[in-house]
Amino acid sequence: PMDIPPLTPIETKQLCYSILTDSQKHRFEEENELDLSFGVKGLSRFRGNIFVQRGAVAGVFRVIPYKIMTFEELGLPAVVKTLCEKPRGLVLVTGPTGSGKSTTLASIIDRINTDRHDHIVTVEDPIEYLHPHKGCIVNQREVGADTKSFKHALKYVLRQDPDVVLIGELRDLETIEAALTLAETGHLCFATLHTNSCAQTMNRIIDVFPPYQQTQVRTQLSFVLEGVLSQTLIPKANGQGRALALEVMVPNPAIRNLIREDKVHQIYSQMQVGQDKFGMQTMNQCLMHLLSKHIISVDDALGRSSEPDELKQMLAPGTAGQGQPRRPIR
Repeated sequence: PMDIPPLTPIETKQLCYSILTDSQKHRFEEENELDLSFGVKGLSRFRGNIFVQRGAVAGVFRVIPYKIMTFEELGLPAVVKTLCEKPRGLVLVTGPTGSGKSTTLASIIDRINTDRHDHIVTVEDPIEYLHPHKGCIVNQREVGADTKSFKHALKYVLRQDPDVVLIGELRDLETIEAALTLAETGHLCFATLHTNSCAQTMNRIIDVFPPYQQTQVRTQLSFVLEGVLSQTLIPKANGQGRALALEVMVPNPAIRNLIREDKVHQIYSQMQVGQDKFGMQTMNQCLMHLLSKHIISVDDALGRSSEPDELKQMLAPGTAGQGQPRRPIR
């Protein structure tokens, strides 16, 4: 805790308003909610949300480093680099709030920006990491400041001749439909969803559509999907930071067929056996690796597993998986 007196409602309003533009103040006073990002020169960038509680202005702010972390620093597997090299298709980064999705996507866009010579367009709410032009031209559009909405931005993005498109979040049917169309028309599209596993991600996308469209969407998704990264951050056992736990699905012919035939529940078993050949891993396989290296605790691993009974079995004495999880993809 800081050794200062509690802020008064007048002081919190003054502090929050000091970082707002006139248009942001107007939007906040109309809606009583505002997402924003801003930078303090020589310090860092910040993402914030300003809101009203009990008639007083309040705000929550999160630090966004200026430096974008590399794949190696984040501990991302080699298969992610392969996804960055795809000429077209849909790649999804999923996980709960605060699981590091924005950091992973920033690293992916930075790798593409470094290695390729393309036109990248991002649509974000708000813009978090800034991407200077390197090998690519990067245009970053912020919802509310540069465009009305995700839907509005994606309606016109094809006319902006992009090669790579980043959609900050797939929030509704129209945005998901636009992402599928972008991937289908020869663009490489990255996006996020708040889902906890690769299989759950498939169901979320399909279930957004009305029943009469779902067969068509399954077929469309089976053709354009190139990868799903479902991640979470787990406190390290030594108390120094958090470790990335990552589930990876790279659709092979069998998985594409399961998506088309509405057998998403069978995808998990395909991921279990697709590690060596296709670069896939289940969350439990990743957790077992982290446990074998004593990076995380058993309690935290069980708490973050979507299949805790399977993980307990892998940990049980006398099982093939005890202490010797399959080597995660690197």
